[in-house]
Amino acid sequence: MRTLTAFLLGFIAVSEARADDWPQWMGPKRDNVWREKEIIDTFPRDGPKVVWRAKVGNGYSGPAVADGLLFVTDFVPDKEVANKDNFDREKYAGRERVLCFHTKTGELKWKHDYPCTYTVSYPNGPRCTPNVDAGRVYTLGAEGNLFCFEARTGKVIWSRDFMKDYGVNAPLWGFAAHPLIDGDRLICLVGGENSVAVAFDKNNGKEVWKALSAAEPGYSPPTIIEAAGTRQLLIWHPESLNSLHPETGKVFWSVKQDTANGTSIMSPRKLGDFIYLGAWMRKGVVLKLDADKPGAKAVWKGNRDSAVYPINNTPFLENGHIYGVCTDGELRCVDMKNGARVWETYEPVIGKKAQSATAHLVKHEDRFFIVAETGDLIIAKLTPKGYKEIDRWHMQAPTSKAFGRSVAWSHPAFAQHCVFARNDRELICVSLAK
Repeated sequence: MRTLTAFLLGFIAVSEARADDWPQWMGPKRDNVWREKEIIDTFPRDGPKVVWRAKVGNGYSGPAVADGLLFVTDFVPDKEVANKDNFDREKYAGRERVLCFHTKTGELKWKHDYPCTYTVSYPNGPRCTPNVDAGRVYTLGAEGNLFCFEARTGKVIWSRDFMKDYGVNAPLWGFAAHPLIDGDRLICLVGGENSVAVAFDKNNGKEVWKALSAAEPGYSPPTIIEAAGTRQLLIWHPESLNSLHPETGKVFWSVKQDTANGTSIMSPRKLGDFIYLGAWMRKGVVLKLDADKPGAKAVWKGNRDSAVYPINNTPFLENGHIYGVCTDGELRCVDMKNGARVWETYEPVIGKKAQSATAHLVKHEDRFFIVAETGDLIIAKLTPKGYKEIDRWHMQAPTSKAFGRSVAWSHPAFAQHCVFARNDRELICVSLAK
Protein backbone atom coordinates (compact mmCIF):
# COMPACT_ATOMS: atom_id res chain seq x y z
CA MET A 1 0.00 0.00 0.00
CA ARG A 2 2.85 2.36 0.85
CA THR A 3 4.44 1.74 -2.57
CA LEU A 4 1.12 2.33 -4.35
CA THR A 5 0.58 5.58 -2.43
CA ALA A 6 4.05 6.81 -3.35
CA PHE A 7 3.43 5.95 -7.00
CA LEU A 8 0.12 7.79 -7.06
CA LEU A 9 1.59 10.86 -5.40
CA GLY A 10 4.46 10.85 -7.88
CA PHE A 11 2.06 10.45 -10.80
CA ILE A 12 -0.04 13.37 -9.59
CA ALA A 13 3.05 15.56 -9.18
CA VAL A 14 4.28 14.73 -12.67
CA SER A 15 0.82 15.35 -14.14
CA GLU A 16 0.51 18.71 -12.44
CA ALA A 17 3.96 19.74 -13.66
CA ARG A 18 3.26 18.60 -17.24
CA ALA A 19 5.11 20.79 -19.67
CA ASP A 20 3.17 22.33 -22.53
CA ASP A 21 4.46 22.92 -26.05
CA TRP A 22 4.36 26.01 -28.28
CA PRO A 23 4.17 24.36 -31.72
CA GLN A 24 3.27 27.41 -33.82
CA TRP A 25 3.02 31.18 -33.88
CA MET A 26 1.08 32.51 -30.87
CA GLY A 27 1.00 29.13 -29.15
CA PRO A 28 -0.98 25.87 -29.17
CA LYS A 29 -4.35 27.56 -29.76
CA ARG A 30 -2.94 30.48 -31.73
CA ASP A 31 -4.32 32.88 -29.12
CA ASN A 32 -1.21 34.14 -27.26
CA VAL A 33 -2.22 32.44 -24.02
CA TRP A 34 0.36 30.52 -21.96
CA ARG A 35 -1.49 27.91 -19.89
CA GLU A 36 1.30 26.25 -17.91
CA LYS A 37 1.16 26.33 -14.10
CA GLU A 38 3.88 26.94 -11.51
CA ILE A 39 5.40 29.96 -13.27
CA ILE A 40 7.32 32.62 -11.33
CA ASP A 41 5.46 35.66 -10.01
CA THR A 42 8.49 37.97 -10.21
CA PHE A 43 12.05 37.63 -11.48
CA PRO A 44 14.86 36.65 -9.11
CA ARG A 45 17.11 39.52 -8.07
CA ASP A 46 19.87 38.41 -10.45
CA GLY A 47 17.40 37.48 -13.18
CA PRO A 48 15.97 34.09 -14.12
CA LYS A 49 18.30 31.21 -14.99
CA VAL A 50 19.49 31.04 -18.59
CA VAL A 51 19.43 27.29 -19.20
CA TRP A 52 21.35 27.35 -22.48
CA ARG A 53 22.45 29.48 -25.41
CA ALA A 54 22.95 28.49 -29.04
CA LYS A 55 24.27 30.39 -32.04
CA VAL A 56 21.81 31.38 -34.80
CA GLY A 57 21.89 33.81 -37.71
CA ASN A 58 19.65 36.66 -38.82
CA GLY A 59 15.88 36.39 -38.64
CA TYR A 60 12.55 37.75 -37.47
CA SER A 61 10.91 34.32 -37.21
CA GLY A 62 10.04 33.02 -33.77
CA PRO A 63 10.85 29.55 -32.44
CA ALA A 64 8.38 26.66 -32.27
CA VAL A 65 8.64 24.03 -29.52
CA ALA A 66 7.16 20.53 -29.66
CA ASP A 67 8.02 17.02 -28.49
CA GLY A 68 11.35 17.99 -26.96
CA LEU A 69 12.56 19.81 -30.06
CA LEU A 70 12.80 23.48 -31.01
CA PHE A 71 12.66 24.71 -34.61
CA VAL A 72 13.70 28.12 -35.89
CA THR A 73 14.71 29.61 -39.24
CA ASP A 74 17.43 32.12 -40.09
CA PHE A 75 19.36 33.70 -42.97
CA VAL A 76 23.12 33.73 -43.47
CA PRO A 77 23.87 36.46 -46.05
CA ASP A 78 26.99 36.55 -48.19
CA LYS A 79 27.59 40.11 -46.98
CA GLU A 80 26.42 42.11 -43.99
CA VAL A 81 22.82 43.29 -44.23
CA ALA A 82 22.29 47.05 -43.97
CA ASN A 83 18.57 47.78 -43.59
CA LYS A 84 17.76 51.02 -45.35
CA ASP A 85 14.53 52.90 -46.00
CA ASN A 86 11.32 51.13 -45.05
CA PHE A 87 10.11 51.00 -48.67
CA ASP A 88 13.39 50.12 -50.42
CA ARG A 89 13.83 46.60 -51.74
CA GLU A 90 17.35 45.32 -51.25
CA LYS A 91 19.09 42.37 -52.86
CA TYR A 92 21.21 40.01 -50.77
CA ALA A 93 22.40 36.55 -51.71
CA GLY A 94 22.87 33.97 -49.00
CA ARG A 95 21.37 30.85 -47.50
CA GLU A 96 18.16 30.36 -45.54
CA ARG A 97 18.39 27.70 -42.87
CA VAL A 98 16.03 25.57 -40.81
CA LEU A 99 17.56 24.62 -37.45
CA CYS A 100 16.43 21.99 -34.95
CA PHE A 101 17.65 22.05 -31.33
CA HIS A 102 17.10 19.84 -28.29
CA THR A 103 14.93 21.87 -25.89
CA LYS A 104 16.68 20.64 -22.73
CA THR A 105 20.29 21.12 -23.79
CA GLY A 106 20.36 23.44 -26.79
CA GLU A 107 22.21 20.80 -28.80
CA LEU A 108 21.81 21.23 -32.56
CA LYS A 109 20.08 18.06 -33.78
CA TRP A 110 19.90 18.88 -37.51
CA LYS A 111 19.88 21.71 -40.00
CA HIS A 112 18.76 22.19 -43.58
CA ASP A 113 19.97 25.09 -45.70
CA TYR A 114 19.37 26.20 -49.25
CA PRO A 115 20.51 29.10 -51.45
CA CYS A 116 18.19 32.08 -51.32
CA THR A 117 18.50 35.61 -52.70
CA TYR A 118 16.50 38.22 -50.82
CA THR A 119 14.72 40.92 -52.84
CA VAL A 120 12.67 42.46 -50.02
CA SER A 121 12.74 45.44 -47.72
CA TYR A 122 14.37 44.57 -44.39
CA PRO A 123 16.28 41.59 -45.85
CA ASN A 124 17.33 40.44 -42.42
CA GLY A 125 15.84 36.95 -42.45
CA PRO A 126 12.74 34.75 -42.47
CA ARG A 127 9.54 36.07 -40.90
CA CYS A 128 7.32 33.03 -40.27
CA THR A 129 7.40 30.81 -37.20
CA PRO A 130 7.58 27.08 -38.05
CA ASN A 131 4.49 24.86 -37.58
CA VAL A 132 4.95 21.48 -35.89
CA ASP A 133 2.26 18.86 -36.38
CA ALA A 134 2.12 15.05 -36.16
CA GLY A 135 5.85 14.50 -36.35
CA ARG A 136 6.43 16.98 -39.14
CA VAL A 137 7.59 20.59 -39.24
CA TYR A 138 6.57 23.13 -41.88
CA THR A 139 8.58 26.27 -42.64
CA LEU A 140 8.08 29.25 -44.95
CA GLY A 141 10.96 31.52 -45.93
CA ALA A 142 10.93 35.21 -46.78
CA GLU A 143 11.11 34.50 -50.54
CA GLY A 144 8.34 31.89 -50.57
CA ASN A 145 10.23 28.62 -50.04
CA LEU A 146 7.79 26.26 -48.31
CA PHE A 147 9.12 23.01 -46.80
CA CYS A 148 7.76 19.99 -44.97
CA PHE A 149 10.36 18.07 -42.93
CA GLU A 150 10.40 14.96 -40.83
CA ALA A 151 10.73 16.61 -37.43
CA ARG A 152 13.16 14.14 -35.85
CA THR A 153 15.58 13.81 -38.75
CA GLY A 154 15.23 16.89 -40.97
CA LYS A 155 14.45 14.75 -44.00
CA VAL A 156 12.62 16.82 -46.65
CA ILE A 157 9.22 15.26 -47.33
CA TRP A 158 8.05 17.86 -49.86
CA SER A 159 8.61 21.48 -50.85
CA ARG A 160 7.03 24.29 -52.87
CA ASP A 161 8.34 27.54 -54.34
CA PHE A 162 5.63 30.22 -54.33
CA MET A 163 7.32 32.51 -56.84
CA LYS A 164 8.04 29.71 -59.30
CA ASP A 165 4.81 27.75 -58.83
CA TYR A 166 2.43 30.73 -58.87
CA GLY A 167 4.33 33.33 -60.90
CA VAL A 168 4.35 35.92 -58.12
CA ASN A 169 6.95 38.22 -56.61
CA ALA A 170 7.73 38.37 -52.92
CA PRO A 171 5.69 41.08 -51.14
CA LEU A 172 7.62 44.23 -50.21
CA TRP A 173 8.32 42.91 -46.70
CA GLY A 174 8.60 39.28 -47.74
CA PHE A 175 6.27 36.32 -47.22
CA ALA A 176 5.35 36.93 -43.59
CA ALA A 177 1.86 35.46 -42.98
CA HIS A 178 2.38 32.51 -40.65
CA PRO A 179 0.86 29.41 -42.32
CA LEU A 180 -2.07 27.68 -40.62
CA ILE A 181 -2.60 23.94 -40.22
CA ASP A 182 -6.27 22.97 -40.38
CA GLY A 183 -6.97 19.26 -40.55
CA ASP A 184 -5.03 17.88 -43.52
CA ARG A 185 -4.55 21.34 -45.00
CA LEU A 186 -1.68 23.79 -44.71
CA ILE A 187 -3.16 27.20 -45.55
CA CYS A 188 -0.85 29.95 -46.81
CA LEU A 189 -0.97 33.44 -48.28
CA VAL A 190 0.66 33.27 -51.71
CA GLY A 191 -0.68 36.06 -53.98
CA GLY A 192 -1.57 36.41 -57.63
CA GLU A 193 -4.78 35.86 -59.56
CA ASN A 194 -7.19 33.65 -57.64
CA SER A 195 -4.38 32.48 -55.34
CA VAL A 196 -4.08 34.99 -52.51
CA ALA A 197 -4.98 32.07 -50.24
CA VAL A 198 -3.86 28.55 -51.10
CA ALA A 199 -4.50 25.32 -49.19
CA PHE A 200 -1.92 22.57 -49.65
CA ASP A 201 -2.28 18.96 -48.61
CA LYS A 202 0.02 18.90 -45.60
CA ASN A 203 0.98 15.28 -46.37
CA ASN A 204 2.26 15.73 -49.92
CA GLY A 205 2.24 19.46 -50.77
CA LYS A 206 -0.34 19.18 -53.52
CA GLU A 207 -2.74 22.08 -53.99
CA VAL A 208 -6.18 21.40 -52.48
CA TRP A 209 -7.80 24.71 -53.37
CA LYS A 210 -6.95 28.34 -54.08
CA ALA A 211 -9.05 31.47 -53.74
CA LEU A 212 -9.21 35.28 -53.85
CA SER A 213 -7.51 37.87 -56.00
CA ALA A 214 -5.90 41.12 -54.89
CA ALA A 215 -3.08 43.39 -55.98
CA GLU A 216 -1.09 42.26 -52.92
CA PRO A 217 -1.54 39.30 -50.55
CA GLY A 218 -0.64 41.22 -47.40
CA TYR A 219 0.92 39.71 -44.28
CA SER A 220 -2.02 38.75 -42.05
CA PRO A 221 -1.96 35.10 -40.91
CA PRO A 222 -4.93 32.91 -41.87
CA THR A 223 -7.31 32.51 -38.93
CA ILE A 224 -10.08 30.04 -38.11
CA ILE A 225 -13.19 31.17 -36.22
CA GLU A 226 -16.61 29.70 -35.57
CA ALA A 227 -19.73 31.81 -36.04
CA ALA A 228 -23.33 31.09 -37.01
CA GLY A 229 -22.56 27.43 -36.29
CA THR A 230 -20.00 27.40 -39.10
CA ARG A 231 -16.22 27.08 -39.11
CA GLN A 232 -14.88 29.99 -41.13
CA LEU A 233 -11.41 30.78 -42.45
CA LEU A 234 -10.58 34.49 -42.27
CA ILE A 235 -8.21 35.91 -44.89
CA TRP A 236 -7.44 39.61 -44.60
CA HIS A 237 -5.64 40.93 -47.64
CA PRO A 238 -5.00 44.67 -48.18
CA GLU A 239 -8.41 45.24 -49.80
CA SER A 240 -10.91 43.25 -47.73
CA LEU A 241 -11.59 40.77 -44.96
CA ASN A 242 -12.87 37.51 -46.40
CA SER A 243 -14.55 34.49 -44.85
CA LEU A 244 -13.96 31.18 -46.64
CA HIS A 245 -15.00 27.58 -46.22
CA PRO A 246 -11.75 26.07 -44.88
CA GLU A 247 -12.21 22.77 -46.72
CA THR A 248 -13.09 24.15 -50.17
CA GLY A 249 -12.01 27.81 -50.32
CA LYS A 250 -15.57 28.88 -51.17
CA VAL A 251 -16.13 32.51 -50.17
CA PHE A 252 -18.86 32.98 -47.57
CA TRP A 253 -18.60 36.77 -47.34
CA SER A 254 -16.28 39.74 -47.91
CA VAL A 255 -16.19 43.13 -46.22
CA LYS A 256 -14.08 45.92 -47.70
CA GLN A 257 -11.29 46.96 -45.34
CA ASP A 258 -8.43 48.53 -47.21
CA THR A 259 -4.98 49.35 -45.88
CA ALA A 260 -2.16 51.76 -46.67
CA ASN A 261 0.85 50.27 -48.49
CA GLY A 262 -0.49 46.74 -48.16
CA THR A 263 -0.17 46.68 -44.37
CA SER A 264 -2.75 44.06 -43.45
CA ILE A 265 -0.48 42.52 -40.81
CA MET A 266 -2.22 41.59 -37.57
CA SER A 267 -4.28 38.42 -37.33
CA PRO A 268 -8.05 39.12 -37.16
CA ARG A 269 -9.10 38.80 -33.52
CA LYS A 270 -12.53 37.57 -32.42
CA LEU A 271 -14.25 38.24 -29.10
CA GLY A 272 -17.81 37.01 -28.74
CA ASP A 273 -19.70 38.04 -31.86
CA PHE A 274 -17.18 40.72 -32.86
CA ILE A 275 -13.96 40.86 -34.87
CA TYR A 276 -11.29 43.54 -34.67
CA LEU A 277 -8.85 44.59 -37.40
CA GLY A 278 -6.32 47.40 -37.12
CA ALA A 279 -3.50 48.69 -39.29
CA TRP A 280 -1.22 51.63 -40.00
CA MET A 281 -2.74 54.98 -40.97
CA ARG A 282 -5.79 54.56 -38.71
CA LYS A 283 -7.25 51.61 -40.56
CA GLY A 284 -9.29 50.08 -37.75
CA VAL A 285 -12.72 48.45 -37.67
CA VAL A 286 -14.94 46.27 -35.50
CA LEU A 287 -17.28 43.91 -37.35
CA LYS A 288 -20.32 42.15 -35.90
CA LEU A 289 -20.77 38.58 -37.06
CA ASP A 290 -24.21 37.43 -38.18
CA ALA A 291 -25.79 34.91 -35.82
CA ASP A 292 -27.94 32.93 -38.27
CA LYS A 293 -25.65 32.61 -41.31
CA PRO A 294 -22.04 33.42 -42.26
CA GLY A 295 -21.82 37.18 -42.64
CA ALA A 296 -20.53 40.37 -40.98
CA LYS A 297 -20.99 44.13 -41.04
CA ALA A 298 -19.03 47.05 -39.64
CA VAL A 299 -20.09 48.42 -36.25
CA TRP A 300 -17.55 51.24 -36.08
CA LYS A 301 -14.39 52.39 -37.81
CA GLY A 302 -11.36 53.99 -36.23
CA ASN A 303 -10.42 57.65 -36.47
CA ARG A 304 -7.72 59.97 -35.18
CA ASP A 305 -8.85 59.68 -31.57
CA SER A 306 -9.95 56.05 -31.34
CA ALA A 307 -8.88 52.41 -31.68
CA VAL A 308 -5.38 50.89 -31.83
CA TYR A 309 -3.41 50.47 -35.04
CA PRO A 310 -0.70 47.80 -34.66
CA ILE A 311 2.24 47.29 -36.99
CA ASN A 312 4.24 44.20 -35.98
CA ASN A 313 2.01 42.72 -33.30
CA THR A 314 -1.48 41.29 -32.82
CA PRO A 315 -3.64 42.82 -30.06
CA PHE A 316 -5.19 40.83 -27.22
CA LEU A 317 -8.97 41.01 -26.71
CA GLU A 318 -10.47 40.45 -23.28
CA ASN A 319 -13.60 41.43 -21.34
CA GLY A 320 -14.83 43.88 -23.94
CA HIS A 321 -11.48 45.63 -24.37
CA ILE A 322 -8.63 45.64 -26.89
CA TYR A 323 -5.03 45.76 -25.61
CA GLY A 324 -2.42 46.40 -28.28
CA VAL A 325 0.67 48.36 -29.26
CA CYS A 326 -0.14 51.16 -31.68
CA THR A 327 1.84 52.56 -34.60
CA ASP A 328 4.29 54.65 -32.56
CA GLY A 329 4.82 52.26 -29.66
CA GLU A 330 2.02 53.31 -27.34
CA LEU A 331 0.35 50.41 -25.52
CA ARG A 332 -3.36 51.16 -25.57
CA CYS A 333 -6.53 49.91 -23.95
CA VAL A 334 -9.58 50.44 -26.15
CA ASP A 335 -13.29 49.92 -25.46
CA MET A 336 -14.36 47.42 -28.08
CA LYS A 337 -17.97 48.55 -28.25
CA ASN A 338 -17.12 52.00 -29.64
CA GLY A 339 -13.35 52.27 -30.14
CA ALA A 340 -12.87 54.81 -27.36
CA ARG A 341 -9.39 54.84 -25.88
CA VAL A 342 -9.43 54.09 -22.17
CA TRP A 343 -5.71 54.66 -21.55
CA GLU A 344 -2.31 54.56 -23.21
CA THR A 345 1.34 54.39 -22.13
CA TYR A 346 4.74 54.24 -23.80
CA GLU A 347 6.33 52.70 -20.70
CA PRO A 348 6.50 49.00 -21.58
CA VAL A 349 7.61 49.27 -25.21
CA ILE A 350 10.42 51.81 -25.60
CA GLY A 351 9.47 54.55 -23.16
CA LYS A 352 8.81 57.17 -25.83
CA LYS A 353 7.24 57.68 -29.23
CA ALA A 354 9.04 55.66 -31.90
CA GLN A 355 7.91 54.61 -35.36
CA SER A 356 6.71 50.99 -35.57
CA ALA A 357 7.83 50.28 -32.00
CA THR A 358 6.72 46.78 -31.09
CA ALA A 359 5.88 44.52 -28.16
CA HIS A 360 4.18 41.12 -28.00
CA LEU A 361 1.52 40.43 -25.35
CA VAL A 362 1.19 36.89 -23.97
CA LYS A 363 -1.48 36.24 -21.34
CA HIS A 364 -0.62 34.04 -18.36
CA GLU A 365 -3.30 33.60 -15.71
CA ASP A 366 -4.19 37.10 -14.47
CA ARG A 367 -1.17 38.91 -15.91
CA PHE A 368 0.80 39.28 -19.12
CA PHE A 369 4.33 38.53 -20.18
CA ILE A 370 5.27 41.40 -22.50
CA VAL A 371 8.24 41.02 -24.83
CA ALA A 372 9.42 44.50 -25.85
CA GLU A 373 11.54 45.34 -28.88
CA THR A 374 14.26 46.50 -26.46
CA GLY A 375 14.80 42.87 -25.49
CA ASP A 376 13.09 43.36 -22.12
CA LEU A 377 10.76 40.72 -20.70
CA ILE A 378 8.07 42.35 -18.57
CA ILE A 379 5.46 40.97 -16.20
CA ALA A 380 2.47 43.31 -15.97
CA LYS A 381 -1.25 43.49 -15.37
CA LEU A 382 -3.44 45.08 -18.03
CA THR A 383 -6.95 46.08 -17.02
CA PRO A 384 -9.30 48.92 -17.97
CA LYS A 385 -7.94 50.69 -14.87
CA GLY A 386 -4.48 50.93 -16.37
CA TYR A 387 -1.04 49.41 -16.90
CA LYS A 388 0.61 48.01 -13.76
CA GLU A 389 4.17 46.77 -14.18
CA ILE A 390 5.13 43.99 -11.78
CA ASP A 391 8.70 43.27 -12.87
CA ARG A 392 11.13 43.67 -15.75
CA TRP A 393 14.27 41.84 -16.88
CA HIS A 394 16.55 42.55 -19.83
CA MET A 395 16.43 39.20 -21.57
CA GLN A 396 18.37 39.73 -24.79
CA ALA A 397 20.11 42.41 -26.81
CA PRO A 398 18.16 43.92 -29.72
CA THR A 399 20.35 43.25 -32.74
CA SER A 400 18.23 44.15 -35.79
CA LYS A 401 18.12 47.67 -37.17
CA ALA A 402 14.98 49.67 -37.99
CA PHE A 403 14.23 53.39 -38.11
CA GLY A 404 17.67 54.24 -36.78
CA ARG A 405 17.45 52.09 -33.66
CA SER A 406 18.20 48.54 -32.54
CA VAL A 407 15.15 46.28 -32.27
CA ALA A 408 14.14 42.75 -31.33
CA TRP A 409 10.99 41.94 -33.29
CA SER A 410 10.81 38.13 -33.00
CA HIS A 411 7.96 36.52 -31.08
CA PRO A 412 9.34 34.14 -28.40
CA ALA A 413 7.89 30.75 -27.46
CA PHE A 414 6.62 30.03 -23.95
CA ALA A 415 6.82 26.30 -23.26
CA GLN A 416 8.14 23.71 -20.82
CA HIS A 417 8.15 26.34 -18.04
CA CYS A 418 10.63 28.39 -20.07
CA VAL A 419 10.77 31.23 -22.54
CA PHE A 420 12.70 30.57 -25.77
CA ALA A 421 13.83 33.75 -27.53
CA ARG A 422 16.17 34.70 -30.36
CA ASN A 423 17.95 37.66 -31.84
CA ASP A 424 20.36 37.73 -34.82
CA ARG A 425 23.18 36.13 -32.83
CA GLU A 426 21.80 33.59 -30.42
CA LEU A 427 18.84 31.54 -29.29
CA ILE A 428 18.32 31.28 -25.54
CA CYS A 429 16.27 29.15 -23.17
CA VAL A 430 15.35 30.82 -19.89
CA SER A 431 13.63 29.03 -17.01
CA LEU A 432 10.51 30.76 -15.65
CA ALA A 433 9.56 27.88 -13.35
CA LYS A 434 8.78 28.62 -9.72
